[in-house]
Amino acid sequence: MRAPVDSEVGGGLYDRFVRVVSGPETTATPACPVCDGKRAQPVFQVEGIEQPIVVCTGCGLGHFHPALSPGQIAACYPEEYYGGPTTKFQPFVELLVRAVARRHINFLSEGLPPGARVLDVGCGRGVLLGPLADRRFEVHGVELSEGALRGADPRADVRIAPRLSDAGYEEGSFDQVIIWHVLEHVADPKHTIEECRRILRPGGRLIVAVPNFSSAQARWSGPAWFHLDAPRHLYHFPVSALKRLIRNCGFEIASEHHFSLRQNPFGWIQSALNRFSKLPSGALYTLLHQRGRSTRTPFDRKTRLAMWIVLLVSIPPAILLSILEALLRTGATVHVVARRRRDD
Repeated sequence: MRAPVDSEVGGGLYDRFVRVVSGPETTATPACPVCDGKRAQPVFQVEGIEQPIVVCTGCGLGHFHPALSPGQIAACYPEEYYGGPTTKFQPFVELLVRAVARRHINFLSEGLPPGARVLDVGCGRGVLLGPLADRRFEVHGVELSEGALRGADPRADVRIAPRLSDAGYEEGSFDQVIIWHVLEHVADPKHTIEECRRILRPGGRLIVAVPNFSSAQARWSGPAWFHLDAPRHLYHFPVSALKRLIRNCGFEIASEHHFSLRQNPFGWIQSALNRFSKLPSGALYTLLHQRGRSTRTPFDRKTRLAMWIVLLVSIPPAILLSILEALLRTGATVHVVARRRRDD
């Protein structure tokens, strides 16, 4: 039996069941955006989604086949996905999220000249934009959902557009473009990276962060992997495929990084709960989400207490596992730094 869940509050956003599928050896697909391959292996089926997740036999990129329709994609992002005007998580979690965001501003700012023009693609609530503006950079953002921007820093120039190319930025207009856990959500990742190259100045920097589909955490978790986040993640990038795509679009890889204090330890904890508990998938994340503070809580009191205990006990080993996987260059999430070639 699964733990008691309120059918109106607890369902639909994070708790879709994913199972392994045993279909034909391979299936024909449109050309892969990374390697142009046209064969893929079905691997997962997501509850409520007819199309399976398949893996390209050429580069290992995971994606839905056939691709999800615009209506299916829009249904994955109800209003509660973005949280309130200034918060997405419960208060102490929100403080941690913003503290970690401030810490990695040092990384995002490194080497940028004063007044540099920085664009955050899929900026959401603008968690990165405020701290970057504090350092006197000229900050810009592009976002699909106007509702996501409630409470964003007023110093940021944010445009609403369905695709990056629709935002109307001039060629060579940015010193740095950030795509932080957004590329896996977009319907055409190759087009997005190509547009980043166009709007970056020669030598400009691109920083892309995604879940690592080839990570130890992903392989161990299988369909229970928290960072699979199906069906919102339309693509699942092994780090090799991500780097190949970036190179194909006219960039030189400068570095790759496999540790994220915000993403990787929690991924171990929630993935383990997905595998071994009778809770709905993503239950702990749902508890930490801002909507968990509503009058009608998604779990009964006993279940909530048990999850808090599991979280607190699991943090130290999860951090150690995340450090180990980073040392082995198989982190659950990865961020790649690249530069537009100066001779383009």
